[in-house]
Amino acid sequence: MIQASPSQAAEPPALPPATLETLPKHQFGFDQARHLLWRAGFGGTPEQIQLLASWGLDKAVDYLVDPSDIPVEEVREDLFASDIMEPLSDLERRRYRAAQARGDEEEIARFRAMRQRRQRDDRQQIRRVQLWWLERMIETPRPLEEKMTLFWHGHFATSYRKIEDSWHMFRQNQMFRSKALGNFGELLFAIIRDPAMIVYLDNQTSRVGAPNENLARELMELFSLGEGNYTEQDIKEGARALTGYTYEDDAFVFQDNNHDKGSKSILGARGQMDGDDFVTAILQKRECSRFMARKLYRFFVGDVPMDPERTSREQNRFIDQLAGVMLRSRYEIAPVLKSLFRSAHFYHESIVGQQIKSPVQLVVGAARSLLTPTRDLNVLVDALDLMGQNILFPPSVKGWDGGRSWINTSTMFVRQNILSYMLTGRMPVGTDRNAREERYDGEALLASLLAADPAAKGDPKRVVEYLLRFTTGRSPTGARDELEAFVASHGGRVSGDILTALLLLITAMPEYQLC
Repeated sequence: MIQASPSQAAEPPALPPATLETLPKHQFGFDQARHLLWRAGFGGTPEQIQLLASWGLDKAVDYLVDPSDIPVEEVREDLFASDIMEPLSDLERRRYRAAQARGDEEEIARFRAMRQRRQRDDRQQIRRVQLWWLERMIETPRPLEEKMTLFWHGHFATSYRKIEDSWHMFRQNQMFRSKALGNFGELLFAIIRDPAMIVYLDNQTSRVGAPNENLARELMELFSLGEGNYTEQDIKEGARALTGYTYEDDAFVFQDNNHDKGSKSILGARGQMDGDDFVTAILQKRECSRFMARKLYRFFVGDVPMDPERTSREQNRFIDQLAGVMLRSRYEIAPVLKSLFRSAHFYHESIVGQQIKSPVQLVVGAARSLLTPTRDLNVLVDALDLMGQNILFPPSVKGWDGGRSWINTSTMFVRQNILSYMLTGRMPVGTDRNAREERYDGEALLASLLAADPAAKGDPKRVVEYLLRFTTGRSPTGARDELEAFVASHGGRVSGDILTALLLLITAMPEYQLC
């Protein structure tokens, strides 16, 4: 029988511990494993939760943070077409310039039509990339790897809307995945060479004598240091260091003739600095580790302000200790996450069940934990857009605000509709054409209940309590009474359509929006 973990039995302190002290091993049970799977991934099935709880804290964390031994489908280079938006050949450019010179409107129109056709094909491909990534998040055996890929996509936010090259967006996504749990410094060195980022922040136009400041500014403000930890002069000098950093077709190119070779002073470092020297100067500032520790805390723990002066003393102390782990590990991400996921702070009652699920977390989490059919992935991607998280189309270089911005009257309507669609196939207008063949089967949830608590067989009250605890992490008396009354009014037995109806009622609850 699933029992309340020891951490629930004792009266917890009002605030989470301000240190990285580890959660006592005997306090890691079903509820803590459930919390870990939701925050370090996208939720889990009852069997997965029970398995992690049986492993204990250390093995559970190691399994999620060190996934290299877990087989996963490799991302093939030929998965998407790389040549849709390839530049004109030398011959094509000569023909186009000649047509312009002689005023040949018919030939110019042919070139224009060719470009429009390529743009249309590329828009279709970026949609396929979105569908592929969503499906990968749902099916991956390495949930933290995909969760971190999503984190880096929001951190180094780049939108197809400006890039207009689906291959560049796909390659950036794969770069984030390949370094998802690796070294933050390596990511910074890679991002200044990433064609998608170069275009997004206009660095392809940056050259000696006319440096573009966009990439230098965001590299410090949004990607590594935060406001107040650099000067406008650092931006100007950093922009000079990044001159000549551009791309040709699909590859990064350093144009030596366009690079400013003069002496520069950036963040206290001096010399004939290039982009790598600029990144090195950033990584040598302690503010970088503090900034990144805070970003990771916001993503995995709580929606604290980026300004430490608006954050509690206890949270600031905890974040500073995470930053210390990051510095000692020379910006390796895995040790930071292991310290975080093992900490008593992470499992405190003020943290558990208090994070608003992002649209991706909501949809992917429902598929992974409730084992719903994915049905039409296009419908799910459209719903993500309506809920405010159109993957590969972040709203700005700042990424998504997250937190309370996910919830309003419009998005709540979509949230309830998309969960109803996943469970039943019903849409606001009409029904999915495959709904009859792809009926939701929740028997696995009931089977896991009976495996953990055989005495629950034939006891709808215990089934309801289990479902509430599994889906929302809590079992409030009012909700429990209403669900029990619903079961009693429909024959008093939980199975088949009644189970689906219960899940429809639960997923419409405010508590289900949290994890």
